[in-house]
Amino acid sequence: MKKLTFICRSDLRGGAAIVTYRLVEAMRSIGVDARMLVCEKLSDSDFVSVCAPSWKIQYCFLKERLNVYLHNGFNRKDLFKVDPATDGLPLWRHPWVKDADAVILGWVNQGMLSLGGVRKICQLGKPVVWIMHDMWNLTGICHHAGDCDRYKSDCGNCPLLGKRGGIEDMSRRTWHEKDKLYFEEHPRFVAVSTWLAEKAHESGLMRRLPIAVIPNPFTLDMEVMEREEIKGDEKVGLLFGAARIDDPIKGLGVFKRALEILVSDHPEVAEHLRVVSFGGCKEAESLKGFAVEHQHLGFLRDQEEVRNAYKSCSIVVSTSDFETLPGTLVEGQAYGCIPVAIDHGGQRDIIDHKKTGWLAAWNDSAEVRAASIAEGILWAYQHRNSDEMRHNMRESVEKKFNAPEVAQRILDFTFK
Repeated sequence: MKKLTFICRSDLRGGAAIVTYRLVEAMRSIGVDARMLVCEKLSDSDFVSVCAPSWKIQYCFLKERLNVYLHNGFNRKDLFKVDPATDGLPLWRHPWVKDADAVILGWVNQGMLSLGGVRKICQLGKPVVWIMHDMWNLTGICHHAGDCDRYKSDCGNCPLLGKRGGIEDMSRRTWHEKDKLYFEEHPRFVAVSTWLAEKAHESGLMRRLPIAVIPNPFTLDMEVMEREEIKGDEKVGLLFGAARIDDPIKGLGVFKRALEILVSDHPEVAEHLRVVSFGGCKEAESLKGFAVEHQHLGFLRDQEEVRNAYKSCSIVVSTSDFETLPGTLVEGQAYGCIPVAIDHGGQRDIIDHKKTGWLAAWNDSAEVRAASIAEGILWAYQHRNSDEMRHNMRESVEKKFNAPEVAQRILDFTFK
């Protein structure tokens, strides 16, 4: 039996953590002794273990944040938008890492693993696969480059470092550390979407590296598609969720504006809509100002709460500026919710426009994006009871994201 150790900062907090946890479960379902090392354990699974004492985890986290704070001109706003991977835990010494036949890295930032620590894991002489959940592996220090294209060369003059940015700033130094690590130690890379792989091949760091495209897994519930047709005065739910729904990247303002457009242009439809949101929210004011009825569920703590949220709605909306592979859209399809999303990231790997959902064309104008999302919500409202739509969505999820099949693909790639 193969032994795999997955390393990810959390097991259940955040998209990367959740899909990594699912992948570990899927590996175990196909006969692999898969385990998961984390800094934060929220599940009660015995195959998940906290990797170090809490004081060590906190020390590495705070030391690295202080380093970033000093290098970004004491800018708290952008403090968590970058990771230099200068500090981390000595996980190459951990028994689960030493005993594994291979190590799978996920989201390992914020003081969990330094680049030097990754190097030492690679030097153990076993396969190391790094699953990329955002752009961090292909940039100097940022997780999402946004409008910046400096990652296409060798970074430097990083806009997230403010006044401290320069030709030889932290972003460029980290870029060169990654370049040296990739060239000398040869970790293998997996991109979870075609879009992310394309970004990697545009980058100065990774354009010459082989990158496999293997999506995140989804554990299928054979009963999720059994939905009752919405009739009469029952309102149609629009689900909107994220780890933090008021993160500017998530485009909550665009979603609110789309609802206003619907109320103005299609009041006969808008009066039958309600919004259900979930996730964290830093600014309470963000939960106000919806043009239709709104309910916020907070964090969804377990799979039963997730299932109930999706089953209470018919449409799932994503207005993010960019997403690597938004899990809410896959979950929406599996639970019978038609996804409506902006086509700017990995959404195209999930949605076949007007067959398994709606893709709103990306535009720099928030007003144009909102209008296209409003059009998509209207279209999804009209198709909410379509058996053909539900069949197409279910078939798509089964074909692309079936967890045991994804696990087997990762396993084959790891030991090829």
